[in-house]
Amino acid sequence: MDYKLVFAALETVCEDNIAIWCGDSDLPCGSVAKRLVTCLRQIQEHSRALEPIVSIFTAVYHNYDFDAQTPGNGYRTLVKVLQSCLLHIINKGRYIASSYNSAFFRAEHNASELEAYCHALCQLRALLYLAQKLINNNDYGHLYSLQGGDISRRFVQEYSSMHKACFYGRCLGFQFSPALRPFLQTVVISMISYGETYGKQTSGLGMAALSLLTSGKYIMDPELRGAEFERITQNLDLQFWKTFWNLTESGLITGFNRIVSNPVQVNFTLTVPPRTLRLPLASDLSLSATVSPPVAHWGPGPVHMRLISYDLREGQDSNELLTFSRTDPPPITASSLPWVQKQPRSPWLIIHFHGGGFVSQTSKSHENYLRNWSKELSAPVLSVDYSLSPEAPFPRALEECFYAYCWALNNCHLLGSTAERVCLAGDSAGGNLCITVSMKAISTGIRVPDGIMAAYPAILLTTDVSPSRLLTLIDPLLPLGVLTKCLNAYAGAESQPGPPAVASSSLSALGRDTAVLLSDLTQGASNWIQSYLDPMRTSGGARSQSSQKRSQSNETQNTSSHTSNPNCEGQFNYPQGFEPLRSECLAFIRPTSSPVIRNPFVSPLLAPNNLLRGLPPVHIVASALDALLDDSVVFAKKLRDMGQPVSLTVVEDLPHGFLSLSQFSKETEVAAEICVAQMKEIFEHGKPACSPNKCPKLEETFQSPSPSG
Repeated sequence: MDYKLVFAALETVCEDNIAIWCGDSDLPCGSVAKRLVTCLRQIQEHSRALEPIVSIFTAVYHNYDFDAQTPGNGYRTLVKVLQSCLLHIINKGRYIASSYNSAFFRAEHNASELEAYCHALCQLRALLYLAQKLINNNDYGHLYSLQGGDISRRFVQEYSSMHKACFYGRCLGFQFSPALRPFLQTVVISMISYGETYGKQTSGLGMAALSLLTSGKYIMDPELRGAEFERITQNLDLQFWKTFWNLTESGLITGFNRIVSNPVQVNFTLTVPPRTLRLPLASDLSLSATVSPPVAHWGPGPVHMRLISYDLREGQDSNELLTFSRTDPPPITASSLPWVQKQPRSPWLIIHFHGGGFVSQTSKSHENYLRNWSKELSAPVLSVDYSLSPEAPFPRALEECFYAYCWALNNCHLLGSTAERVCLAGDSAGGNLCITVSMKAISTGIRVPDGIMAAYPAILLTTDVSPSRLLTLIDPLLPLGVLTKCLNAYAGAESQPGPPAVASSSLSALGRDTAVLLSDLTQGASNWIQSYLDPMRTSGGARSQSSQKRSQSNETQNTSSHTSNPNCEGQFNYPQGFEPLRSECLAFIRPTSSPVIRNPFVSPLLAPNNLLRGLPPVHIVASALDALLDDSVVFAKKLRDMGQPVSLTVVEDLPHGFLSLSQFSKETEVAAEICVAQMKEIFEHGKPACSPNKCPKLEETFQSPSPSG
């Protein structure tokens, strides 16, 4: 849609509503009318200031795309997000103008909705000013300035003080596909409710029950929800995020995922002991390279993996493979069932590294789409459960993933594959590991995978700012405060490393004292009922405490949106007369200052060409609304300019992590199908790097633990 038409429509809607609410003295809601008129005039002011800025971006943002067929970069995204906000305001304004005389018109509700989007528009205006500063400071056509300059530090300062709650209340997820908004609301409410109980002496089951029962107030009070989510995302510690994201490992969620995803014949975990491997050199198959087991931080240790296969294939029911099983007793193989026909080994093999910010989740969290991959590509999937930060910072995860890759090449016959073609696949942090494992294969001299499929990969693990990273101010799944905690943890800057703790069984939660659990449920029910009754308790026109606070907050923000916070002076020079809304709760953002973060095996975008030359074809699937979009665009350009085979696909209207949401909407399903198509491209095209008879399995030898670790 032409942005000029959008701005013109917005101006018309504002004028129509101002005429209605200023001209009709018989309207019964006088105070609400004043709020609406004030809000509409502020929207007009923001709109008139933004239109010339948008015209600047639309004239040049095509110069930052990967190519003419792949429109996508942070500048385009900011304009797209702004346009989504304006369209919501236009639709709301038209509804108000056409329905204000209706008996069912809720004046208070509609005024609050319009105010929320006015606040969002104010903050987006600030982001556009920051983006304008970026486009002026960076070299022409460059999305990043990779010297860690002043503009990146100033953005972190701005993020710390800018108001963000408006993006997590009534406006939550406005920029994404409408089908995903209920899911995002559920995630945000769950996170806030979980945050209330976090740190209490409560079992996992009791905490979940208490969280569920206290969530009612956040459904009914969007402003409270936004304020609480802002507080949580700014200042809760890393352990909270690890614990919350690992709820996807719970039996209820994984059970649901297994119901809605394809059933598979093989799905069990493996533990591979730390043995030295020998693999043939890619340049001379008669020579071999030695690959040591992972040793970083605490010495040699096993590597955990999960094997998933839609069909039972030769080797997958072998006693040799079952000796690696972590299940006790070993899994019952499908070969004993008379109706199961064993299939020959597949020529293809997928080796998968999961996402989770290097700090959370396992292959179990990602089972839903891995099952589908195995069926749709007729190939076994080996997913690596690498050790997580901060207990296992870099390079432990990389060492384990590289070792798993080498072990899979040597033992493909056990996995149901001949490994004629091998694809590395991963999302987010896993996409980073796909690239860095391939870099290690190149530097070691062994066989390189035949291709990489990286979905929304994290390729630059610094706080260097780009236009798409400005979205961390509004993204409910990837706020800057959370992102920096994950990056610092992987760099080893969060805490002292140590061996990862063994996860407790979910059954242990059931065994805790029943009286304590009942106490949790009673307290949760009491809190929920209290939250339900509070808004209804009015006496003599008095409003509930939460409503009073919300109204006072609205009035304060409406009257002081252009007033500078004294704590923030000197951070960024906005045009005269404008100042974004400021948060009452300042965030503490620890920039990624560790030199480890600029190691090319941590941030492959910073790798010199000689480390990247020789990478297999890299297929990147990114999202236009992802804060990490520019990482993908810049990295794809770098590979292309080197002459390396690379493709970039940018999908629309989806958040970071869309692979795990493939069952939630048609858009996420289509995006997941694109990822499958890219892997099929890797498997079906090009000459195999190594045929089975030229890739002999070499000897494995035990390595004694090193005293030095």
